Amino acid sequence: VAMAATRSVMRAVRVFEFGGPEVLKLQSDVLVPVPKENQVLIKVHACGVNPVETYIRSGTYARKPALPYTPGSDVAGVIESVGERVTAFKKGDRVFTLETVSGGYAEYAVAAANRVFPLPDKLDFRQGAAIGVPYFTAYRALFQKGRAKAGESVLVHGASGGVGLAACQIARACGLKVLGTAGTEEGMNVILRNGAHQAFNHRDPNYTERIKACTAPGGVDIIIEMLSNVNLDADLQLLSCAGRVMVVGCRGRIEINPRDTMSKESSIIGVSLFLATEEERRECATAVLDGIEAGWLKPVVGLEYPLEKVAQAHEDIICSSGARGKMVLLL
Repeated sequence: VAMAATRSVMRAVRVFEFGGPEVLKLQSDVLVPVPKENQVLIKVHACGVNPVETYIRSGTYARKPALPYTPGSDVAGVIESVGERVTAFKKGDRVFTLETVSGGYAEYAVAAANRVFPLPDKLDFRQGAAIGVPYFTAYRALFQKGRAKAGESVLVHGASGGVGLAACQIARACGLKVLGTAGTEEGMNVILRNGAHQAFNHRDPNYTERIKACTAPGGVDIIIEMLSNVNLDADLQLLSCAGRVMVVGCRGRIEINPRDTMSKESSIIGVSLFLATEEERRECATAVLDGIEAGWLKPVVGLEYPLEKVAQAHEDIICSSGARGKMVLLL
């Protein structure tokens, strides 16, 4: 009697309960997912780690996946197989995606074909895993929500991480005056190599005065804010008339005086890539792919971890001081 074909298994990280980094369990007997209609299966070579994945894992985030689940969305790898009606990709194509259906911390991941993009040969898989969420978020913050224009000034607060460096590169390419902050000398150098005109150390007690002097008399037009629970009050003092703070990251509460927004008619605007419309996603994708082709979009990869060290990666992305590029898992 012919045996039914057995589905192959893979290594994948699974979360069975919300909690600290220790709830990330690496299992070696997870079934390889099968792509459905309009989906592709990607053999994962690298997967980006984003702060939002730690919030989701802890159970404190607004969006909670059904348990158990595999975290991760920014994947780069090679198409293994395609589902029905997929014509844009074939087995063997190098690709990246910013959204998987099955989870990216795994040897294989399924993604919707319209959320997958070709990865040009000039970028390696580590860089491919550093494109999705950071660059789409930075573009959305700057242009779709922040209405940035060439000639305006932008302060990227926490510029040496994945989203920060993406914002520096995009803003510089689009004709903005770019200022960035980081917490280490190394971080400041990375920012300056990636589009910032000036870098400031946010551990220096007088750094906001230095920024004010640099943007006098008007102030800064846009602030891309990665840690609004620490910086928002100070940000409002740095803005120009009609300036806007784009809240990209936040890890808690902060007290501000709303009068600070009245004196300059400034705005505090939240940014969430999850809320982008299909049309907005296509606009982000076009800008990103154009940037890769033009050569100014060059993801900076920071710390790299094997899948076995995923809990350490989650610990480090929140607790270690001084980001230098995008954190990735390597498979």
